[in-house]
Amino acid sequence: MTTVLVAGATGSLGGQIVKHLLDRGADVRALVRKSSVDKLTAHPNLTAHVGDLADGADALARHLDGVEVVVSAVQGGPDVIIDGQRELLRAAERAGVHRMIPSDFSINLYGYGYGVNVLSDLRRVFADSFATSTVARTSVAIGAFPEYFLGAVHEVLDPAAGTFSVWGDGTRPIDMTTIADTAAFTAAIALDPSTAGRDVHVVGQQLSMIELRDEVEAASGRQWELVRKGTLQDLRAEVVRRQFNASSLVEYVALQAQVAMFDGTGSLRDVRNADYPDVVPTSLAAYLAGRGAAHFTPPETPRRPGEWPTAV
Repeated sequence: MTTVLVAGATGSLGGQIVKHLLDRGADVRALVRKSSVDKLTAHPNLTAHVGDLADGADALARHLDGVEVVVSAVQGGPDVIIDGQRELLRAAERAGVHRMIPSDFSINLYGYGYGVNVLSDLRRVFADSFATSTVARTSVAIGAFPEYFLGAVHEVLDPAAGTFSVWGDGTRPIDMTTIADTAAFTAAIALDPSTAGRDVHVVGQQLSMIELRDEVEAASGRQWELVRKGTLQDLRAEVVRRQFNASSLVEYVALQAQVAMFDGTGSLRDVRNADYPDVVPTSLAAYLAGRGAAHFTPPETPRRPGEWPTAV
């Protein structure tokens, strides 16, 4: 039985990773704050470990004795993604952990350079920490979460206006994977020792923005006016304009992700779904149908000015 520690185990993604690991017979340790212990579902192979990445490597190491794989599903700014995960990595090194899956779960973070996407930059800075580490890194890339991509932050769907907005010509395939499918793939990848030291790209579905609009129309039973916002050059200019005027990165970070999605630099490479045949991804049509015809914008959690988004 493989022992896996999951950080961020009660979040929307982390909680489902825990479930899928348990379903696959893993022994799971959930690293959670004391206030979140009661969010865990009782299971004979699940143990709550009360702690926080801010506790530092010395305190975290005691949770990792006997752990073979660490999965991080934490979200936040540089204090979490860089500093906190570094402490978790250092603790893993001391405990002799074999592998770590960092909290990437995004588009292809390494298809473009620094300065394109602030959230990608954080993850690449942390990735550099593995260069001298005894712990092997396994990065999971899944494209975009439709739960967020079709939410208000990406400015694609406007249910009130009945519009579907597109930058560029909307014909390039983009990668999308639901949170549930990402969790299922991640559990399988965490228990696959052959993934040590490499990136693993998996995807729910690849479809263009025009095809996505068609799926939304079919699922909602209504027409959505196609609004062409401009060229990809216009999109890049809009990102720069917002960066100069924004009070929070939430105002532009989703558009930064769209630049890499729509120009292809953030597209997944060497997709390895076939390595995990028991994970059958949900189609976008099925996902949208499950949301109900009248509801295509997920509830937004209010954010304080300057607060880091959980995902885009």
